[in-house]
Order: sequence, then C-alpha cells, then structure tokens
Amino acid sequence: MFSFFERHKKLILTGAILLLAALALLTSGKKLNATVLDSAIGFVVTPFQDITSGIGSWVENTTSSRREKTELLEENEKLREEVAALQADNQRLALYETENETLSGLLRIAQKYPQYASFGATIIAKNPGVFYDVFTIDSGSMDGIEANMVLVAPEGLVGKVLESGATYAKGQSILDSRSSVPAMSLRTGDLGVVKGDYTLMNNGLCMMEYIDAEAEIAVGDEIVTSHLSDIYPPGLTIGKVREIQSDANGLTKYAVIEPAVDLKHLDTLLVIDKNQTTDAATDPSHSTELPADDSLTESIPLEEEVN
Repeated sequence: MFSFFERHKKLILTGAILLLAALALLTSGKKLNATVLDSAIGFVVTPFQDITSGIGSWVENTTSSRREKTELLEENEKLREEVAALQADNQRLALYETENETLSGLLRIAQKYPQYASFGATIIAKNPGVFYDVFTIDSGSMDGIEANMVLVAPEGLVGKVLESGATYAKGQSILDSRSSVPAMSLRTGDLGVVKGDYTLMNNGLCMMEYIDAEAEIAVGDEIVTSHLSDIYPPGLTIGKVREIQSDANGLTKYAVIEPAVDLKHLDTLLVIDKNQTTDAATDPSHSTELPADDSLTESIPLEEEVN
C-alpha cells in the first residue's frame, strides 16, 4: 500500500486539497464545533478574559461614578451659592421694607405737624442699659439741631434734645428720670405729667403723675402730649396706661405708662423744631383737634428746665 501511495502521491495530495477546499466552501459562514485544541485554549484563556472584562467594567463604572459624583458636588455647590444669594437678597429686601415703613411713619408724623420744620436723624450711641434714657444722634448744631427740639418715632414721642454739638446731639427719652412731659388721656382729657422713674425704666416703663383723684382715666387709655407745653406739640402719642394707683395724700393718683415707641430697638428719629414754623401754620386745615374739656386749663407742673 505504501508503494501505491508513493506512486500516486501527487494525485492523492491534489485530491485532498480539492476535498478540503470543497468542505471550506460548504461550511462558509457557519460556526463549526471547536476542536479539542481550541477547547483547551478556551478553557485556559476564558477566565482571564472574564477577569479582564470585569476589571475593565469596574474601572469604567468607577470612573463614571466619580465623574457623576464630581458633577453632583459641583451642582450642589452652585445651588448652595444660589440659595445664599437669595437669602442675602431677602434679608436686604426685608431691611429695605423695614426702613421704608419707618420712613413712611416719620413722614406721616411730619405731615401731621406741617406747621413745624422737621428732619430725620439716626441714633449712633446710647448710655449703657437695656433701654434708652440718654442717647446720641448723628446731627448737631451745623444741621440746625438745638436743645429742646422734639424727637419722635413713627409710633409716637421719644423725647427731646438735651444739648447739641457741632455734628452730634444728645437726646433724652421719656424714660429718663429728668424727663417731664405735660400729657393727657386722649379718651377723657384728664391731665398729668409723664416723667421718668429709675425703677420703672428698667422695665421700659414711665409714670404719669399729678392726675386728679376724681379723674376718669383708666387702664388701656392712650396718653398723648397736651397743649400745656412750650416744647412738645399737642397730640403726640406717648403710650398707654398699664396701671393706676392713688397717691398717699389721697388728692391725686398716678399711672404707670407703657411707651408706644420700642425704645429698646430705636434707630431712626424725626426731629421737630417747634420754634421754626412754616407757611402751613396759617392753614386752618392743618389744625390739631383735641378733646374739648374745661379741665384743660387747670394748673399742673410743666416740663422741667434743660440742665
């Protein structure tokens, strides 16, 4: 047989090649079963391929996660900055609104007394303590400020100017023990004098003295400045009655007054110059109405002299 192969070797090789070519054409595009060698190679290589593929996926996922985390952190930082900016804007708007309300209130006071010259001032210092008794404003004689000019807030009377420097002035609130303001009950017309008291001042209160024993003044009454004053315009709100007590002599009584103005948080004032009148003083439409009562002419102590 060997000799037969030798004699027909070329023919046999040619036939084998043609047979393989025919098989290749017949199986073109079809996946044949893996050979033993391929299977052995796949058994060894596949786990490494899985590991490599897993590492690649982990690296990709980790990188993607870090990128997303970085983007989220940047977005959160931007949101925090936007929130902070909005909060700052809201605070500024609230401040502007408060200032606008204060200025509007001062304007209403000025319009109530158009016959007197008036202008604004700001408190820049105060004596130690919880409430104001003596304080400093940012206007002085160079701005036209003089002693005994009246100081008011949107809610009502604050006090008066004690003394004036070139660029500043000292103000005295109605809580100061030296303060003395002719006053009356808006409801009944009963007269008295609102004065500061050391003990009451610690609680932000003052006192109305020299009230007639028969007066009908009552708790809750609004107390205003009376017409019996050379310093204060009539009708300025001072506060409300908190308590009424009889004096030891039985002829008079006194009332504890809660000021209308929050003297603890006061910052902006209106200065009224009662001695400097405007053209509106001759206009009857601007007159201030007060309760008609014969008792308004009774004699009571007026405000004390400025020290």
